[in-house]
Amino acid sequence: MTKKTAKPPSGYLTEVKTLSDRIVKAQQPIRILDAIKWDDSIKQDFFKANCKKLPAVTPDYYLHRPLGFDPKEKKQEFRQIERDLVRNLGQLNPLSVIMRRICREYQDVVRMLGARGTPLFSNISQELYGSAQDVFHVGDPTIANLGSMMEGTLSQLLKLDFLVEEPKTISAKEAVGILNEKIQTMFPGDGLRAMISDGILADSAAGTDYIKLRADALFNMRDLRVLEVHEIWVHLGTTLNGLAQPYCTFLGKGPPSATITQEGLAVLMEILTFSSTPNRLMRLINRVRAITLTEEGADFLDIFAFFRDKGMSKDESYNLSSRVFRGSSPDGMPFTKDLTYIKGFVLTYNFMRLAVSKGKPDRIPLLFCGKTMIEDMKVLVDLVEEGTVIAPRFLPPQFTDLMGLSAWLSFSRFMASMNFRQLEQDYANVL
Repeated sequence: MTKKTAKPPSGYLTEVKTLSDRIVKAQQPIRILDAIKWDDSIKQDFFKANCKKLPAVTPDYYLHRPLGFDPKEKKQEFRQIERDLVRNLGQLNPLSVIMRRICREYQDVVRMLGARGTPLFSNISQELYGSAQDVFHVGDPTIANLGSMMEGTLSQLLKLDFLVEEPKTISAKEAVGILNEKIQTMFPGDGLRAMISDGILADSAAGTDYIKLRADALFNMRDLRVLEVHEIWVHLGTTLNGLAQPYCTFLGKGPPSATITQEGLAVLMEILTFSSTPNRLMRLINRVRAITLTEEGADFLDIFAFFRDKGMSKDESYNLSSRVFRGSSPDGMPFTKDLTYIKGFVLTYNFMRLAVSKGKPDRIPLLFCGKTMIEDMKVLVDLVEEGTVIAPRFLPPQFTDLMGLSAWLSFSRFMASMNFRQLEQDYANVL
């Protein structure tokens, strides 16, 4: 890193904390997933119709799901914070730029939730989380292209008997006990916990200081290892590091743009620890494919059939399909949050390999300072140097000693430059 700079004056840091705390407080009642989920009656009616009728979800349906805040007042609150950031920190101050962007992003979130069930909802979702048609860099494949490429490879692997996962025989109650032991080992005395919940679509979800497991979900030990590195090491770890920030308290709460980096980092952690599986990656790719198909015009019944064709049960196919259309309508455009896992993985991996190739691997651990965004990393380095942001208190083992990671990533630029088609031909007599 660069030479340590002088610490900013205390008056400035007090102002930063005050404005940051206002952002944290303003976003508290905003609960995106709670506001857009479908209740159990929608699922029951769908199955009563033998899975042949679109779920009865319209804009009126969402009107009966209160947001818990007044959208007009909430947008005005963020606009006021945005103005105060310019008045008190300045137009070009790096923290002012970051926090104003976050304020505008939360205003977009409020607009999106106010447009539930309409095309505008999905349009804003694409602005916040991305579209399957987005490219990573000029001339690169789209996210949809990546999904198609990986689907072909993973489909081949899933046919192999020796790559079949062990049965899921661990109940949610047993899994909670196992995960709580791991949490206490990793974060003793921090008050984190695993718990059972009936109100989530996925098998698991992370909150501020907890991991929720769906009550009827079943797991195997590899699933729990994935939860350990994905949910505990990354999501709870970055939350703790963010909450420990003395001034930039907004790093404890992630807006949608931070979700891309955070989910990408979590998936990368699964890969680095050899915890993931072809089946796990296929589930993530299937979500990308489902969003791609929906952006191309597929409706809920089409996506339900897509998941059924993948060998999933009716119940799981419904749950995955409703993830795609939640907040939208069953014949509308998708909610694109599930792109963030693969999109974020590619962006985060490229950041790490470039950091190593540029001789700056010490930048990589700063991803764990809180709910960070890759586009802010250059500013974050300076903020850590001057003491406005503190270095992460917790890091996964792979990031506490960067030698192994640096050695592994050192080859990445050369390997990526090799012609894979030519490799296939050259190795034809070997494989």
